[in-house]
Amino acid sequence: MVLGTAAPVLRNSATMTARETIAIASDHAGFELKAILKQELQELGFGVLDLGTETSASVDYPDYGRAAARAIADGRVARGVIVCGTGIGISIAANREPKVRAALCHDVSSARLARQHNDANVLAMGARLIGVETARDCLRAFLATEFEGGRHRSRVAKLSEP
Repeated sequence: MVLGTAAPVLRNSATMTARETIAIASDHAGFELKAILKQELQELGFGVLDLGTETSASVDYPDYGRAAARAIADGRVARGVIVCGTGIGISIAANREPKVRAALCHDVSSARLARQHNDANVLAMGARLIGVETARDCLRAFLATEFEGGRHRSRVAKLSEP
């Protein structure tokens, strides 16, 4: 799927599969950006599994990073988006799940390369460090980019080794 200037293909939510639904989660610091990215995903035609938080009241980011990771591990979704103040803590929490490859991205190049070279399945961002338009651009790049495979395949396989 390539996202660019062309209008996105809208999908029927009743027939969406795990590949067409994106998990999204944040702590209180990422709540506002999460809401914006959730709307962006819906406008692009994706289903959204919103795992919270539901307000800007203080919560613990590991709980939400783990919730997104569990959604991938149990097959409810294939990809996720997670947000906290810096993106660091929530990405660490998500990456404790062996099936998750969460990449903390701050620009389009890092989002694109996270997919191309690392087959990242979770996009992590820091709401206090990234602007809304840059976050939207990162999201679109992340969703539009395929894993290159090739020389990267064996390296990515090592990421899930015990």
